[in-house]
Amino acid sequence: MERFYTFLFVAGLGCFAIAFVLSMIFPWMSLGSYHGMEYKTLEDLAARPSVEFVELSKSYPQDFAQAFGSAEPTAAAFAEALQRGRDLYVGQACWHCHSQYVRPVANEDLRFGPVSVAQEYQNALAQPHLWGTRRVGPDLSREHGKRTNDWHVAHFINPKNVVANSVMPRYDFYFSFDADGRVRPSKDALSLITYVQWLGSESGRR
Repeated sequence: MERFYTFLFVAGLGCFAIAFVLSMIFPWMSLGSYHGMEYKTLEDLAARPSVEFVELSKSYPQDFAQAFGSAEPTAAAFAEALQRGRDLYVGQACWHCHSQYVRPVANEDLRFGPVSVAQEYQNALAQPHLWGTRRVGPDLSREHGKRTNDWHVAHFINPKNVVANSVMPRYDFYFSFDADGRVRPSKDALSLITYVQWLGSESGRR
């Protein structure tokens, strides 16, 4: 019996090792253009600032200008916000609770939108991939266009403001408040919202 348990333990470690190696190999295999797929650089992605980014510049002109050097939502500012937002998303381990991969199983398309395809990940903001394996929170592959900037501001300040049973931590340290209670988003807040609002926009440009 002891030998059987030893076998199970070793087999379990072996399966974990295989999964670990494959999770490294698969993203590597999809780097760059292949099979006729077009790879998009950050400049390509940011060539046309999103509607949400433009709205942020109008809603918070003073904070926006302080963050990006001008109140004008230029392509350069959009690119900076996208990259900074992704870096924050990775740094805060948002990928640990939110996946970015709608799988063709368990009716996931009914919960999160169309099943993900390879072309969506052929861009500078999707590599290395942040597919994720856990879903403490919802998949964010199709977040683009789902909610307003104001919703995301309220959500980052205190998730329970908009989702009563949320277990997501507060990110109110990305914001300050005027004496009259007006919200003042920092550059990090504006960038993180820009990145989250961008997620899924590539799915409609295949």
